Amino acid sequence: MNVLANYPPTDELQALDAAHHLHPFTHANGLAAKGARVITSAKGVWLKDSDGEEIIDGMAGLWCVNIGYGRDELAEAAARQMKELPYYNTFFQTTHVPALMLAKKLAELAPGDLNHVFFASGGSDANDTNIRLVRTYWAEKGQPERDVIISRWNAYHGSTIGGTSLGGMKGMHGQGSLPIPGIEFIDQPHWWAEGGDMTPAEFGLERARQLEERIKEIGPEKVGAFIAEPIQGAGGVIVPPETYWPEIQRIVKKYGILLIADEVICGFGRTGNWFGSQTVGIEPDIMTVAKGLSSGYIPIGASIISDGVADVLRETEFNHGYTYSGHPVACAVALENLRILEEEGIVDNVREVTAPYLREKWEALADHPLVGEAKIVGMMASIALTPEKASRAVFAADAGTVGYICRDRCFANNIIMRSVGDRMIISPPLSMTCDEIDILIARARKSLDECYEKLKVDDLLKAG
Repeated sequence: MNVLANYPPTDELQALDAAHHLHPFTHANGLAAKGARVITSAKGVWLKDSDGEEIIDGMAGLWCVNIGYGRDELAEAAARQMKELPYYNTFFQTTHVPALMLAKKLAELAPGDLNHVFFASGGSDANDTNIRLVRTYWAEKGQPERDVIISRWNAYHGSTIGGTSLGGMKGMHGQGSLPIPGIEFIDQPHWWAEGGDMTPAEFGLERARQLEERIKEIGPEKVGAFIAEPIQGAGGVIVPPETYWPEIQRIVKKYGILLIADEVICGFGRTGNWFGSQTVGIEPDIMTVAKGLSSGYIPIGASIISDGVADVLRETEFNHGYTYSGHPVACAVALENLRILEEEGIVDNVREVTAPYLREKWEALADHPLVGEAKIVGMMASIALTPEKASRAVFAADAGTVGYICRDRCFANNIIMRSVGDRMIISPPLSMTCDEIDILIARARKSLDECYEKLKVDDLLKAG
């Protein structure tokens, strides 16, 4: 009997959810009082809830459903693999075809000499792997003291102990006595919020050069790596000034430290290239991938490693791994997902057609009285909400108050658009058409209008 075939009414489902299900990043009692929206099916870029409402998904699930929902090919790939080899590990001198073929494919797609793959179940544990990779690499080179990894404030690198530590979100650090030792931070390249009177170009250099200053403070002989997202995702789709990444690349090369590009969000076409590293012009030693690797259809992640790092690690036994590293079903699904992205030209279509179209429509939102800036790279974008455009002012209300109101209006208008503080962000499926972009933009503008009217009524249009 399929217990999911005939589900109860929405209110009963919400009650069950409140009674038994603890949600990520959620105030449980607050959600229980409101009632979770129950998503029951999806196709393309559209979600359907238990009341039959159709919602356009401006976030591709959680930044991940790159090829869109409802691709039978991925379900069929999973079923075939489950019947042939549903599970086996790669620990004890064994391998299997899906893992080795996916590793080969990732080596072909990844830029530069990133030719080696260590599998994980998602981005968070892949970044945990990276901590151990970096520290083992330097220990094997006879420099075990180079165990410090530098990250950025407001970065997001997952929510495991290691991932949270690498990330720079202080609210997450406040739960669990984090970060772990050996993680240091510099400021993010967020010109709109933190640029002051500097031009974006000046600000980009200033923020990049903080890395060099921090390396000198810690001691170059103690720093092993710098980790960053090409475009910050969960921090609010923060697009760094053009001067930023070239200077970062210069600094890591000067001091011989490893560069880790967290491509969990930016990878597999999100920025208009296969990887965000290609978009911003950097040469990482390690790339973290997940999400778009399987379009979210099944959990999988990986660290893609350069020849130089892999050659050192091959000389020792790397005492690390996960039960589901290189899970055969996950690898088979990922391979089919990559085939679709490649053979259907989805990444090329993003770069040449849909991303330019979305850019034109998205940047036009900057004419709205609530919008201070509209930033976009590929199919990930953000708008800054402000009561006063000219001065880039914040609201007098607590940070996030206005963003939450705007998010609620989006939800009411059947568009998934996420709020990060008082910044609204999107990251839609890469399969979204220009006609669907028009729908997304129309609903986003309607939600902004309604938010603006509510702020006027509630007397919240005040600068802090």
